[in-house]
Amino acid sequence: MPELQHLPANADASTIVAAVEQDGAVILDNVISPEFIAALREETDPYMDNTSNGEDPFAGFSTTRTGGLLVRSEKCRKLIEHETILNPCREFLAPFCEKVQLHLTQIIRIRPGETAQAIHRDKWAWGKHLSHLEPQFNTIWALTDFTAENGATQVVPGSTKWPDDQDIKPEHVTQAEMKAGSVLIYSGSVFHGGGANSSDGDRIGINITYALGWLRQEENQYLSCPPELAKDLSRTLQELAGYAMGQYALGYYTPPGAPGEEPEVVPPQYALGIRKDLSSMGGTGDLEALQRALQT
Repeated sequence: MPELQHLPANADASTIVAAVEQDGAVILDNVISPEFIAALREETDPYMDNTSNGEDPFAGFSTTRTGGLLVRSEKCRKLIEHETILNPCREFLAPFCEKVQLHLTQIIRIRPGETAQAIHRDKWAWGKHLSHLEPQFNTIWALTDFTAENGATQVVPGSTKWPDDQDIKPEHVTQAEMKAGSVLIYSGSVFHGGGANSSDGDRIGINITYALGWLRQEENQYLSCPPELAKDLSRTLQELAGYAMGQYALGYYTPPGAPGEEPEVVPPQYALGIRKDLSSMGGTGDLEALQRALQT
């Protein structure tokens, strides 16, 4: 059976990226403390406990999926902008975009008796249209221990270049067993799926994923976190949620209002009340980055 690499919590971005490029996934051990997990669960358990099970085999009839974490949890916000993740994320996705964005926030609880999820690729969210590039950098933060018995994520190391119709055999699959506080990092191209839970306890993890800044998000952050809530977030979180230009000339809008009441074209952060250093189509750096990309 293939194995996933385990790296220390202080591994540098290039080492993490190299592991993901090689195997499609890697585990960072013991990144967050038991105290952090306890505080996070105090914030999120009320939402999780009021989430219904899935309604189809893929979502899981004994699995709950609780989203909207950017707004609901201060501790989850810390995970979203955790530099240990964002630095390799930006490096990994840099060949395909100028900016990255938050794609999904979701607590996944696999309950006892759940069967294994179908092996899949996350980038199939966009159909088969992105087979030529890597659109995602994904994480699952373990809030409980992940074991073979309780549904640790199934991963097929080295499968990122395999065809979409590859026949996945049991000997190709390993499980991302890790201690609570560790994080599984994986690409949008690696074959994987939730494991079966044959234990008597829940397996709980937080799925936080990032995507190319010019793609449609899986979780619509503009609706989950509208301007009246986003205005109080850090600028990093605002930008990840989409309140920034995706690249030059991508993402501006015209504010509603009477003739002459508002500027004609503004960037997304205008909706948050940000009025300084605005450039309607994107900054000079955005234009230069686009021009460089077009020349390569």
